[in-house]
Amino acid sequence: IGPALISGIAASRFSLPPMVGYLLCGFVLNLSGMYDHDRLTMIGDLGVTLLLFTIGLKLDLRSLLRPVIWAGTTLHTTIFIAVLGALLYWMSLACIQAFSNIDIGKAMLIGFALSFSSTEFAVKTMEDKGEYQSKYGQTAIGVLIMQDIFAVLFIAASTGKLPSVWALGLLVLIPMRYVLMRLLDRAGHNGELQILYGIALAFGAYSLFDAVDVKGDLGALIIGAMLASHPLAGDVSKRLLGFKDLLLVGFFLSIGMSGNITVSTMVIALFLTVLVLFKGVVFFALFTRFKMRARTATLSSLTLTNYSEFGLIVAAIAVTNAWMTEDWMVTIALALTLTIIIAAPINMRAVHLYGRLRSTVRKFETDSVLPEDELPDIGNAKIAVIGMGRLGTSVYDKLVQDYGDFLIGIDNDPDIIIEQKTAGRNVILADATDDEMWER
Repeated sequence: IGPALISGIAASRFSLPPMVGYLLCGFVLNLSGMYDHDRLTMIGDLGVTLLLFTIGLKLDLRSLLRPVIWAGTTLHTTIFIAVLGALLYWMSLACIQAFSNIDIGKAMLIGFALSFSSTEFAVKTMEDKGEYQSKYGQTAIGVLIMQDIFAVLFIAASTGKLPSVWALGLLVLIPMRYVLMRLLDRAGHNGELQILYGIALAFGAYSLFDAVDVKGDLGALIIGAMLASHPLAGDVSKRLLGFKDLLLVGFFLSIGMSGNITVSTMVIALFLTVLVLFKGVVFFALFTRFKMRARTATLSSLTLTNYSEFGLIVAAIAVTNAWMTEDWMVTIALALTLTIIIAAPINMRAVHLYGRLRSTVRKFETDSVLPEDELPDIGNAKIAVIGMGRLGTSVYDKLVQDYGDFLIGIDNDPDIIIEQKTAGRNVILADATDDEMWER
């Protein structure tokens, strides 16, 4: 705990996620020989279960139905796996020593592990900039959730055995959803009860699915998704955040302790770090083909141009099933660390970077853009109310008496826009964090 704390603080001082510090700390502890790998692995597994449960609590299926999200993510994953897998396999056939003993299956598995982008890094970066609710932020979050679903499907299939016949009994969870929702109602806003309820559901679902030979982590995600529409689901997720982060420290430390850093692993990690540029280019190309504005596509792509902690989870499962060696898990951990160290300062200056490249990247825009990404028509408005929640609505209603002809309301939630227009207010869909909107 002591070394993890110090390394996490050191990483934060350089505006990096503490996760980077934990991974580097694991490498150092591995060299010292002072650790208990088995216990840390067990703690890390608990963290992964809570991670999947909290992802389920935030799963908004409507946001995933946009073609740019589900089709864009699927195409990106497919392209990245095919290109990176083929490249690694070709380098093995070319008898390059560092890539020896890589067959086509192993090459594709490595490509799959590296196809994910870091949820922790993206969320931290956007929250630090206050742009979590921006258009590009919501696009990036949608892609990350789709990637999480791909990872969960892999986790579910990784057991290598068919579910028990008793797995059909899991269908009883469908009518049980009503009971689970009512229990959360009873817990109310009591933080203590919300924490206990969340932990009981996450680990209870894990045990239930595991008992019928279905991957327990899948159970945690499904039970979380069943409660996602509850008004208190967000509160439960926030209450569990500290527990999840604490337990995941064990996971990141154990990854760093899984193998030794050699010249070969470092060389390959540097090579994979360079290849992350291809990942960002493919994201940008797909986003613009799906009719996103260049600004949204650029900022979303920069947020996603890194490797992910979920890739480490995939690699850990692959090592457990003897599909790849521990050296490759260490290599992926190194590549993840390097990409985040590079991506952190770039993303903090992403808007400035886009401003310098705007004339170039705008050439890739399509003639028409997605309706939700269009720049708004302000008309003859002189006064704007940003954010049409309860406070914004009250301000609007007060101002409309004297300035109705020059007043406009702005919000980035389509549901709020429909509700406000139905009430007769002059509102438009726009992103207040978009500098191109302010230029108008």
